[in-house]
Amino acid sequence: MTIKVKIPTLLRALTGEQKEVETTGGTIGEVIENLEQQYPGIRERLMSGEEVHKFMNIYVNEDDIRFQEKLSTAVSPSDTITILPAVAGG
Repeated sequence: MTIKVKIPTLLRALTGEQKEVETTGGTIGEVIENLEQQYPGIRERLMSGEEVHKFMNIYVNEDDIRFQEKLSTAVSPSDTITILPAVAGG
């Protein structure tokens, strides 16, 4: 199944400057692994060990995966995954 993934500006150098890419997978974890196969280096920008970096947010549609099943969050072809870097302010 093909999943659409929206890529933030700071990761677009890895995707040939594409704002949105397509990949496959049934869970967020599978999607990240497949993105790594297509765009080497993206996994290390998204992950710290076996968890998503605390400064990266991943959403399935409008839902933050941290409040779902994390990397086990299921995805379907009708879903859009959005990757957003955390914004710090003060």
